[in-house]
Amino acid sequence: MANISPSKKATIVSSSVAIILVIVKFAVGIASGSVALLASAIDSLLDSVVSIFNFFAIAKSEEKASDEYQYGKGKVQAIAGVIEGTVITISGLYIIYVSIQKALNGSTTTLLLPSIGVMVFSIIVTYFLVVYLLKIAKETDSIVIKADALHYKTDLLSNGVILLSLGLVYFTKLDIIDAIFGFLIGIYIIYSAYEIIEEGIEILLDKSLDKDIVDSIKEILTNNKEVVSYHWLKTRTDGTTNFVEFHMVLRPNMLLLEAHRIADRIESNMMKLQKNKRWIITPHFDPYDDEYINEANLHGETVMEMEKRGE
Repeated sequence: MANISPSKKATIVSSSVAIILVIVKFAVGIASGSVALLASAIDSLLDSVVSIFNFFAIAKSEEKASDEYQYGKGKVQAIAGVIEGTVITISGLYIIYVSIQKALNGSTTTLLLPSIGVMVFSIIVTYFLVVYLLKIAKETDSIVIKADALHYKTDLLSNGVILLSLGLVYFTKLDIIDAIFGFLIGIYIIYSAYEIIEEGIEILLDKSLDKDIVDSIKEILTNNKEVVSYHWLKTRTDGTTNFVEFHMVLRPNMLLLEAHRIADRIESNMMKLQKNKRWIITPHFDPYDDEYINEANLHGETVMEMEKRGE
């Protein structure tokens, strides 16, 4: 695994853990009849499928740009995030359905002590997995790993709730508690999926970079004394690469070599804003603000005529 990226390693680890939890939870869940435990088993099954899918999504997004895909395939991760959020939502709806069915049918829960043991094991394993995924998400800023980390974080909380429900059923003998807690877990899982879907859609729609990053980019341009002004600043991200375009006004008589030196320095400062991301920065050199050209066209003048009259 020496040549595998940290993001890929994270998906391999998460899918492996999920598969182990699926086997254990399903075995005890079916035997005990606990809807909350079965719901958790189904959630873990979906986790394993999503994590395997994420591995291939990350592999595809890491492919180099080609003649056909000149900006790369980074948005594959955003697509994966939307799909994962949708899968999480569907699993939440199914858990709600099963919980309602148990409440209506009044089925009982058995093997409570083994079920409790499974949930304690699940909480311990999931906790260490969440710590690991959050670490990788911070290092890579990958939307897929952030989605995985968020998903397993909700699993950690839902597992704690399931453990509580099983404990209450054990002491009170009221099986309706298991159905109620299963229903609440389903609601929470659906709620947690919203953030994942939202971020993925924003990337697919080319939303600008976070406001603090954009403000820092503007500050870099403004504080450069050799830049007279700038305009038409545009930013976006595909999840792994930040794209920045802008026009900057320089002295009309400046040498092209000097203009490129200024641009290189500006680009270097911008790249420091998020060191864990790739950057594609496209500056455009102007001897005057392009808005003057629009104004000249409106008045039927050339830019040289505007300059002669002191514009």
